[in-house]
Amino acid sequence: MVDDNELRKLRDAALPAPGESAKARAFEAALRAYDQQNISAVTQGSVGGLRLTERAQKLWSEIMQKKLIATPAIAGLVALPIAGYATFHMLGEQLSPFGGDEKITETLADKPATLKPLAKQAPGDQAVNEPAVTTAPAKDKKANADVESRDASDALASAATPKSESTAAGGAAQPNAPVSPTVSSKFDLKTYSGKEMEYGTLPASRPAPAPSGEIAGLMPSAPDAARASRVQGAESRLVAPQQLAAIPADQIAPQEENHDRVQDFKTNPVHAALEDPVSTFSIDVDTASYSFVRGSLKQGYLPQADTVRVEEMINYFPYDWKGPDSASTPFNSTVSVMPTPWNTHTKLMHVAIKGFDIKPTEQPKANLVFLIDVSGSMDEPDKLPLLKSAFRLLVSKLKTDDTISIVTYAGDAGTVLMPTKVAEKDKILNAIDNLQPGGSTAGEAGIKEAYKLAQQSFIKDGVNRVMLATDGDFNVGQTDDDDLKRLIESERKTGVFLSVFGFGRGNLNDEMMQTIAQNGNGTAAYIDTLAEAEKVLVEDASSTLFTIAKDVKIQVEFNPDKVSEYRLIGYESRALNREDFNNDRVDAGDIGSGHSVTAIYEITPKGGGGEQIDPLRYGQATVNNGGVANADEYAFVKIRYKLPNEDVSKLITTPVTSANEVASFDQASTDQRFSVAVAAFGQKLRDEDATAKFGYDKIMEIATAARGADPFGYRSEFLSLVRLASALGGNR
Repeated sequence: MVDDNELRKLRDAALPAPGESAKARAFEAALRAYDQQNISAVTQGSVGGLRLTERAQKLWSEIMQKKLIATPAIAGLVALPIAGYATFHMLGEQLSPFGGDEKITETLADKPATLKPLAKQAPGDQAVNEPAVTTAPAKDKKANADVESRDASDALASAATPKSESTAAGGAAQPNAPVSPTVSSKFDLKTYSGKEMEYGTLPASRPAPAPSGEIAGLMPSAPDAARASRVQGAESRLVAPQQLAAIPADQIAPQEENHDRVQDFKTNPVHAALEDPVSTFSIDVDTASYSFVRGSLKQGYLPQADTVRVEEMINYFPYDWKGPDSASTPFNSTVSVMPTPWNTHTKLMHVAIKGFDIKPTEQPKANLVFLIDVSGSMDEPDKLPLLKSAFRLLVSKLKTDDTISIVTYAGDAGTVLMPTKVAEKDKILNAIDNLQPGGSTAGEAGIKEAYKLAQQSFIKDGVNRVMLATDGDFNVGQTDDDDLKRLIESERKTGVFLSVFGFGRGNLNDEMMQTIAQNGNGTAAYIDTLAEAEKVLVEDASSTLFTIAKDVKIQVEFNPDKVSEYRLIGYESRALNREDFNNDRVDAGDIGSGHSVTAIYEITPKGGGGEQIDPLRYGQATVNNGGVANADEYAFVKIRYKLPNEDVSKLITTPVTSANEVASFDQASTDQRFSVAVAAFGQKLRDEDATAKFGYDKIMEIATAARGADPFGYRSEFLSLVRLASALGGNR
C-alpha cells in the first residue's frame, strides 16, 4: 500500500514545472484523481486526456515496482503444490482428480505452507508476504491445511487483483481494472478554486483502460490465465480463477453501457416564405448541451446527435451585444444580415438579445433551497463530491442576508438545513460537507419538500428559487416527465422558480432536466468540472439567479417578395405555434440579469438561386405586393415578454431592412462571427446537410479570427474542441 509520504511526493510531482506543456489543467485533473483516491488513473500517464509530467509517471512506477515485487513469489507458492499433486498422479498412471470429489487441501496437509512478512510493515500498510516452508505436527495437519489454504487464496487474490476503494466498500471487483492500491487521501480539492487553474475535466466514470508499461508487466500473462482456467473445476479454496484472469495490456476495456436519456428531435426544416412566412419559438438560455458535448469529445468520441442543441452551444458564450440603457426596458435586440460562410447562395439573419445587467448593490435578496440528490448512484467523483464543491462556490458568492435551505432525497426526502442566513456560512458549509450518498431516488418527495421550505422563507420582490442537483431519474414517486411537469407548473405560480443542474454521465436524464427547468421558469446546466461550476454559479451567478424577464417569445414574419426560403438554426425543442405568441398563458423561457441570447436564421433571398423548394404553380401572382410600404423589408421581428412579477406581456418590434445588412462576412462584428462559427460547429456535429461540405478547418479559421477578448478561456477551449472533433471525425 502506498503511504501518505509517497502520495505527497506523487502530488508534488504532478504539479508541472514552469514551461511544461501540461500546466494547470493537467494539475487540476491530477488533484482530482488524487483527492478521489483514483491513483490508478495516474498509471495511464494522462488524466482527462492530458499528459501528466514525466516526474509523476516515473515516481509512480518506482512506488508500484517496490510495493508489488512480491507478486510473482506469491503466485509461485500456489502453483508449486498444484504441479506436485498432478505429477504424483501421473507417475502412478492415474488421472488427476481435478474436478472430482477429492480435495487439494488434503494434499497440502502433508506439506503445509505458512506465510511470513517480507519486510517490516509500515503502520496502516497491507502486508506483502513471501512463502516459507515449515513442518507441522501430524495431528495439526488437516487443521493447518484448511487455514493455510484460505490464507494462500486470500494472498493470491489480493496480489493478483488489489481492490479499489469502491470494491472494498462492497462493489464487485472489475476484472479489467489496472492494479491500484487503496489509499487514504488527506488532500482537499476544496481549497482550490477554479480561478487557480485552467479548465479541465474530471476523470471519466468509465472502465479504466488496461494497464501498460511496468504495471502491465506485474499482471498475469495470457498463458498464466489459461493455466488458471484449467484448474477451475477443482474443489479447492486455494484459487479463485476468475480473479486470476486479466485483460492483456494491448486490449482496451469495453465501455460501460450508457443509460443517459436525451430528447429525440429532428433538425428544423427549410420553409417556403410564401407558404409559411411566420416562425415562432421560445428563447433558450440553457447551456447543458455544450458541457455535454465537451465531455464527450474530451473522452474521445463524437457526441450523440440528439445531445447537440445548437442554440445552447451558441448561448454558452458571453457576447458583448448592446444592452438596454435602463432597467425599465429589460433587454435590447440587435438584428443583422450577413453572407453565409457555408453557402454562397444564402444569408444569415442574426438576432442578438442582451439583458439588463443588475448591479450587485441593486440585486434583490435571495431565498434559495438546495435540493440535492444523495441516492446511491451519486457516489462517484464527478457527482456528489463535485456537487458539494460547486455549492460551496455558490455560498461564497451570496450576500450575508441571503437565505439557504438544504433538502436531500434518496429513498425519501429529508431536511438537512432549515432556512439559514448566509451570515452563518460555517453552518451551511458543514451541512454540505456532511452529505453522504445512499438509497434510491425519490425526487418527487424532495421537490415537494423543497417548495414547502421555499414558501416558509418566501421573500416578496426577492429571488425565490429551488436549485435541483441530480445525476438522473426519479425512480420513486412520480417518475413520468409529464407528471413532474404538472407538479412544477403548479408550484411556479406561487412565485418560486426552479433551476436544474446535472452531474455525472451514464445515468443522466437530460430530457427530464429540460422538461422541469422549462416549466419551472429556470435554467438547466450540466456541470462536469469544478471550472464549469465556477462559470455557472459564480461568474454567471447574476443571470442564473436573477430573472429580469419571463415568458420571452420571438416571432419572425418573412417578406416573400424578398425572401424565398428560411430555416431557424437550433431551437427545435422550443418551437411554438403561431397563435401561442399572443397567448400569455403559454409558458416560455426566461432571461436573467446580463444574459446574452442569440438566434440565427439562414435565409435564401428571392432570385438568389439557392432555393430548395419548387415554387407553387398557381401562387406566383400573389407575391407581387408593389405599393406596400414595407416591401423593402427582409422580415419583421417581434419579441414578447413579461416582467418577473407581472402576468401581462409587453411587445418589442424590429423591422429588418438593407440597413441591417453588411456587405461581407468579415465586416460583421467579432462576436457575430464567433457565434456563427459555433452554430456551424453544432450543425457539423449533428451531421446536417447545410454544413456537410463545410469542413472543421473552415470553422477553426472563422473561430480563430473571431476569438477576440477571452478572459476566462472559453473560446480557446472551443478551438480545442473543434480540433478534437476534426481528429475523431476524420477531418471531414
